[in-house]
Amino acid sequence: MREVWQVSLAVSCIKLLLIPSYHSTDFEVHRNWLAITFSRPIEQWYYEKTSEWTLDYPPFFAWFEHFLAKVAYYFDRDMLNVENLNYASEATVLFQRLSVIVTDFILVLAVKKFCAYMKTSVWKKSKTSDESLFNNKSLIFSVLVLCNFGLLIVDHIHFQYNGFMFGILIWSMTCMLQDQFIWSALWFAVLLNFKHIYLYIAPAYFIYLLRNYCFKATGGSLQWSSFSPFRLITLGFVVIYVFALSFGPFIYLKQVPQVLSRLFPFKRGLCHAYWAPNFWALYNFVDKTLTIVGSRLHLTTGTPSAVMTGGLVQEFHHVVLPSVPPVVTLLATVTSILPAMYYLWSKSKGPEGFVRAVVLCAFGSYLFGWHVHEKAILIIILPLCLLVFNKREDASIFLILSTTGHYSLFPLLFTSAETTTKILLMLAYSVFAFSSLGYIYKSNWSWRSLPLLNSLESLYIVGLIPLEVWNSAIFPFLDFSEQFPFLPLMLTSVYCSFGIVYSWIKFYKITLFDRKLKSQ
Repeated sequence: MREVWQVSLAVSCIKLLLIPSYHSTDFEVHRNWLAITFSRPIEQWYYEKTSEWTLDYPPFFAWFEHFLAKVAYYFDRDMLNVENLNYASEATVLFQRLSVIVTDFILVLAVKKFCAYMKTSVWKKSKTSDESLFNNKSLIFSVLVLCNFGLLIVDHIHFQYNGFMFGILIWSMTCMLQDQFIWSALWFAVLLNFKHIYLYIAPAYFIYLLRNYCFKATGGSLQWSSFSPFRLITLGFVVIYVFALSFGPFIYLKQVPQVLSRLFPFKRGLCHAYWAPNFWALYNFVDKTLTIVGSRLHLTTGTPSAVMTGGLVQEFHHVVLPSVPPVVTLLATVTSILPAMYYLWSKSKGPEGFVRAVVLCAFGSYLFGWHVHEKAILIIILPLCLLVFNKREDASIFLILSTTGHYSLFPLLFTSAETTTKILLMLAYSVFAFSSLGYIYKSNWSWRSLPLLNSLESLYIVGLIPLEVWNSAIFPFLDFSEQFPFLPLMLTSVYCSFGIVYSWIKFYKITLFDRKLKSQ
């Protein structure tokens, strides 16, 4: 798999160049977690609150920070002092940036594993004898994942550790595709104990493992007599063992309720700091529009408020439309994934069906979940990469979703110094994605449409250009820009919401009604 290592080396050079870039408050979050797990005993980890950025990831990630801290000690001991709030010496910045780059090696290994599977799988096998560079699917897949624009800006500029966790996810999914069910379950359980946001896709794992490991299917039909209690117990033991390793010390310390209260802070608002481009962004926009119109026509008693677009994490109430409590978002999310779960259980489409179910679970949770982070769009985009060579429609949806979803991350990098960087990185990634997948499916660029897209889809994607010109080059110089500073955020979220909702509907339609998907 020479292509994987070549791409990895090239993108690592880009990551090194991004070390001096702006970093968000997440940089201080992780520095503080290094300090907590290094200088505080374990019984204080989930109680420590010297900083507002308290530890709120599962125990495996806490131990991950603890072991990183042992290396950080040799870079700058002061970064491991809990009282050193907002500490960011040059050595600290260098260490934290390098720690993300080095741990991304896990993602490289996962990509290598999937490429090896892709070369031997009938599902992924190429039907053409074209051996040109542009038809090298291992190379294309490596670039789409390892050079993913979202991962680059979220991890290596904004600052987080998503790369190695997506590596665990892709490794786990590839194990599932290879019918290595126990290994897949084990690695997914490990992933959940690093970052609980992956609970979004847990239903797909549960249904597929129950249907295809605990039962034996013949010709797509389910034989209840083939149920194996031993396999169910084995599967349960593996998952429980991983969770016992993770939560065991806190069970002993009787701190599980405290840990869970940190992991699930339901007192936050419906939306994150700015509107993630999902269904609730459209809902908020409609409410705000009705409020403004109603106020001017004296039809509503409420007054327009900037709370929902103020860029703050807080609870708020809608004025015209009913306010949305967490239970409504839970019901909406469950309802949105039920067809996918029924499809996975009753049809048993094999490995392809599993990947589709994972993507649909991620879609449903992103579109309808409570307090969804804008960065969660990557949980849809990266698993969808596994399907881009499966059929033309999947590649088309990937292009729409990745372009729209990646652009929705632009507001994360709000400093002018990063404007050119983010535009060039996204442009390079998007051009490669459209060109390479267009070549695979024999779809060329034209003045009417982009590769693999129809004219309306192309018009929507091209519409991102004037939107960015407005946000970056026009709006800052308008007289009312200081009065409505978060207007670009609202426009970005609403515009991108349409593309993401459209991708979800189109992907669901293909999944449920495409007769080419054969039961296995």
